[in-house]
Parts: sequence; structure tokens; C-alpha cells
Amino acid sequence: MEINGVEHSEDIRYSQLNLSEPILRALEKKGYETATPIQGGSIPYLLDWKDVVAKAPTGTGKTFAFGIPILEHIDQQAQHVQALILAPTRELAIQIRDELRELCAFQEGIRSVCLYGGQPIEKQIKQLKSKPQIVVATPGRLMDHQKRRTVRLDKVETVVLDEADRMLDMGFIDDVVKILDSMPARRNLALFSATISREVMDISWVYQRDPVEITVRPVAESRPDIQQYQLLLSDRSQKFDTLLGLLEGGNYERAIAFCNTKNMTDRLAGMLQHHHISAQPIHGDIPQKSREQTLTAFRQGKLRVLVATDVAARGLDIDDVDVVFNYDVPDENEYYIHRIGRTGRAKRHGVAYTFIATVTEEIKLGEIIRSQKFDVQTLKYDEDGCLMLVEKQ
Repeated sequence: MEINGVEHSEDIRYSQLNLSEPILRALEKKGYETATPIQGGSIPYLLDWKDVVAKAPTGTGKTFAFGIPILEHIDQQAQHVQALILAPTRELAIQIRDELRELCAFQEGIRSVCLYGGQPIEKQIKQLKSKPQIVVATPGRLMDHQKRRTVRLDKVETVVLDEADRMLDMGFIDDVVKILDSMPARRNLALFSATISREVMDISWVYQRDPVEITVRPVAESRPDIQQYQLLLSDRSQKFDTLLGLLEGGNYERAIAFCNTKNMTDRLAGMLQHHHISAQPIHGDIPQKSREQTLTAFRQGKLRVLVATDVAARGLDIDDVDVVFNYDVPDENEYYIHRIGRTGRAKRHGVAYTFIATVTEEIKLGEIIRSQKFDVQTLKYDEDGCLMLVEKQ
């Protein structure tokens, strides 16, 4: 980890960060003792109301890095919005809200709401009448509430843009600027991102004052512990049988299988269900309420396989995923990183399999491996139909 260009390598325990007893108890309940690098680097500065630009790979604990300081700053007696967290997708916004509530397990009086499109605005207006101190929102829906005057941000002190690069790439920059301009009481702004784009730096230059720059590089010690395999198959028809065999032989209890199209996602989920494996699809055409129900069932262990397009590859902070299957090789290098980042989280070991059935898929994965310098083991079937490891040349 680098802070303003200076390397820092020491491990930091949560007990060293001057956190309140309720927060420490909540972390202990989740089994966490040592802060991740992005948390150890960010929390002290955000507690001190500093502006922060934080760059870290997916799955490194960014939500707690900004969530903990926000909760430490909240005046529980106040009845106005004190902190705003903007996220590019409804899924990420919901996940952030849920994680904040877990951190509040031993605190009373902290109220948070989540504002996003796809849910009746009247329901959100009712929630806002509970006088929340924390608002988690997507930019478009927050702008709708501002226009209706159902939310006031004039007393907000802390603002966080999570996945700032993606949010600005999705065309939200005008909304973000208007939202930032509507908060005269803002004391600090934190930008959290996997990459720092030109648009992110422009926001930083205009709205931050001497920001602390924190960088966690995707090196061995910070990269999630994921064993990666590519499976060389003779044709596409082998993919499903191979998936079934790995699910059965690997004894994986919670898996995500990624497909490139909505149609393939639906088909694969249906095929798994036909073989008595609990599975549900998740993609952009599925109603939001159904998506939330599917994600809840998956998090609670009631669903064994989540079959998803890349809508779920980023922004969903799902813990305890045993294995990721790239049923289709992703079209973008970045998608591969975010897909496999669903496993191997919170310092757990993870496994990722990518199915290769065509020359095109082999070429695409080869480009990803070279560009990211990944160590990917190769598997293929032997004459007896058993998967065997191919020794590197």
C-alpha cells in the first residue's frame, strides 16, 4: 500500500485504529481482527475529516474503509442527513446499506435508507420521513428525490463516491456534479475506485482539498487468493457436463456461473434446475424485486448457484463464494477480473474455472492472462474422461 507515494507494509489491527466499542464488537462478531490495506490506510484519514482518493482492487474491503469512519462521525441524536454514499448500481447501493447495518449491530439510533431506481419512489419517500442520518443512493434516483424536495442534503458533512470510475463512465458525471454542488456543509469527500480515470481526477481537482492518495496495488499480498484454471474442452456441448462434474466433485456449496448473454444465463439456470441443483439467473431484464429475492436467497445459503451476466460481476459484495465458473469467456479483460473477484474474499481461498471450447475463447483468455500476468493452470480430459492437469512447457 502507498500513501501519498510512500510505501507502507505493516499490518494494522482494528484495535489500533481508535474505534468505538460498538464498531469493534460488530467487527469481532464478523470474525475480523486485521484491517485490509485499504482500510488501514483510509480509516485514520477519514476519521480526521480528510479528503481521500483511494484506489484498490475489487474485494479488498472498501465498504468498511469508508463505512466505519462515517458511523463513527454520526450524531445519533440529529435528524438530518449527515452522510451520503453514491454508487453506480442499485445492487451495490443495497449491498452498502446492508453492510452498514451489520456494522451498526451494537448501536441504536443510526438510521440509513437506500434510494435507487426500479423501486416505487413512494416507498422511499416514506422511508425518508424516518429522518435518516445516512443516505446510500444511485445518482439518478437521488436527483429525482431532490427535484421532489423529499430529501435535503444541505447539512451533509461526508460524501463518498464508491466505484467512482464506473459511475462517471456510465454518464452520471453531470448528476454527480449537481449533487456535490448542493451540499454547502460538506467537510470531506472520498473517492473509492478500482481505477483512477481522468473523470475521477477532474472531480478530485474541483471538489477536494489536498486529498490523501491511497493506492493498494494488485500484487500477491493484496490480490485475493484465487486458484485459476482454464479447462480445454472439445466443444461447447462439454461445458454443462463439466460444470455438473465440478459442482459434484468439488463439493462447492456456493457458486457463481457467469455467462455473456441473458439468454444463456436463463438457459443454464434452467438446465441446473432440471438436474436438481438450486439455481437462479440474474440479469438486467429480471425485475428488481426478483433480483433482490434471488440475491438474498444466495447470501442466506438457500441457493447453491447464481447464474449471472456481468451486471452482477461488479458492485455486489457477496462473501463466502466458494467457486466462480466462467461458462463463457468474458468479452472484456476487466470483466474477468471482477468476475473472479467474487471468490477469494476476506483473505479466504477461492477457485475460478474458465471453460474454453473454441479457438476464439482460447485467444481471448490468453490475452487476459498476458495483460494481467495471471498464473492460470490448464486442465483437460484424458483418454479415460478424467480431468488432468497439463504441465507447463
